[in-house]
Amino acid sequence: MVGGVSVFSMPVVPRYAEVHQQGVVFNGHYLTWFDEACTGLLDELGVAYPDLMSDGYDFMVVHSEIDFAGPVRWRDTVCVTAQCTGVGSSSFTIGFGVLAGTPGGEQRLAVRGHNVYVVVSTDDWAKRPIPDGLRSALTHSAGG
Repeated sequence: MVGGVSVFSMPVVPRYAEVHQQGVVFNGHYLTWFDEACTGLLDELGVAYPDLMSDGYDFMVVHSEIDFAGPVRWRDTVCVTAQCTGVGSSSFTIGFGVLAGTPGGEQRLAVRGHNVYVVVSTDDWAKRPIPDGLRSALTHSAGG
């Protein structure tokens, strides 16, 4: 918890295959890392993705933003953070940070971003209100 907000942190080891010819992690991989961190955050909040699915709910990314602040290179020490920054009637927003540095060195913010997710029904993929358990966990984690 930071200031009443739950912040999930996930270590990542950039793989050689994630680095392109400019010597830095290819931007598309940040979305994969964000997705993994979102799932980790939900697990930490006690909301298991398979349970949502079995209850007939899923969620989809409807908007993403990635802001580059500095490079992430192969073999950097990386940490991806995730925290809920907003909860609506059928959507929620998770903010992400990618901290990077050399092994044993100081970490710096390399990338920040966020995803907006909309809850849908697994039956017809139509938008649905956020189920109570998920809403409670997200609202509590966002400090609200």
